[in-house]
Amino acid sequence: MRKAFFFFIASLMIAACSPSGNKRSHAVTGSDTNDSLAAIQVKYATGFSVRDSAGIRLVDVGKRDHFALVPVRPADGSTARVGSADEPAVPDGYTAVRVPIQGTICMTALQLSNFTILNALDFVKGITGTKNLFNSDIRQRVNDGRIVKIGMEGEFDTELILAANPDVIFISPFKRGGYDAIKETGITLVPHLGYKELDPLGQAEWIKFVAMFIGKEKEANEIFAGIESRYNSLKVKAQQVAKRPTVTSGEMHYGTWHAVGGKNYLAQIFRDAGADYVLNDDETAGENLEFEKMYALAANADYWRILNSFPGEFSYEALKASEPRNALFKAFKERKVIYCNMKQTPYYEITPVQPDVLLKDLVAIFHPELVEADYQPTYYRLLQKER
Repeated sequence: MRKAFFFFIASLMIAACSPSGNKRSHAVTGSDTNDSLAAIQVKYATGFSVRDSAGIRLVDVGKRDHFALVPVRPADGSTARVGSADEPAVPDGYTAVRVPIQGTICMTALQLSNFTILNALDFVKGITGTKNLFNSDIRQRVNDGRIVKIGMEGEFDTELILAANPDVIFISPFKRGGYDAIKETGITLVPHLGYKELDPLGQAEWIKFVAMFIGKEKEANEIFAGIESRYNSLKVKAQQVAKRPTVTSGEMHYGTWHAVGGKNYLAQIFRDAGADYVLNDDETAGENLEFEKMYALAANADYWRILNSFPGEFSYEALKASEPRNALFKAFKERKVIYCNMKQTPYYEITPVQPDVLLKDLVAIFHPELVEADYQPTYYRLLQKER
């Protein structure tokens, strides 16, 4: 309570201020201000940390990127005065960003999922593309020009980016490139490292990160608390089962099998669902294996999880046709293939903020007695047997 009160008083003191790092004017609603006073506590995510200092929220992203989020209080609807005498000092090494921002560009579906669940699509002014995009609201915004398509990595259209006039651009450093050209625009680039999180709840917690830039901290806290409660409640039940089945994942593509390692996000959600992943002891996030190596590891796995974009209805026959040796796996023979088609579900579009839903889908397969009898899965289900 004392910390919140101090932050409120500090916010009053800097109402007429703006850091020179971002000189765009803002008019902010009172509800946004109340949200921006909400404390942010990071519990699972490892890619960012937060601390408050003299009315400024200091956000560290990884080891190299640091941002000072300076709130603007809209007491009379006026904008902050740049360069005023009582403007808060931004620590050395930090990039100043006035918050809440008015607009941004998202580079990945994971980033976009954060804005979707926060009901904050008004802040999104640009995305890379609409391939495999299910959200009808986003598609409508693209169609009517409220959201522009800036192109893919390495071929970004800087003119469209500038026309979108974003305050910041959320980027994923692992992407192929194109950021050098964007840097020349002078727009602040903010790394979003949610994709690196190994804990499903850690990835979902990045909604708090985005919320700090758009003034929806209170809403993010409430939404995440619900996700966390549902996830952990079911996880506890799944850890108490008497028998844990084994599960493998992936399939052959272009002569190799990309197998996620034991440190991967997927491996963790398998464990939380009460199953043992065949590569649990692998200390990597993933590697490409030859069929023979993967078969030696997974031949007797009870279940086999597959996620792909098969055109039409995927089947056991289609799985065998893609690689005849697939029929040798125990999970194939016993018809225990767990399947999700990305062309039919918004898997990457929204699941980063729905780990509780993914967990329940898997628990319903591994331990159906732990969920309601009429539960209908959202993403994962057992592949239907041939009639």
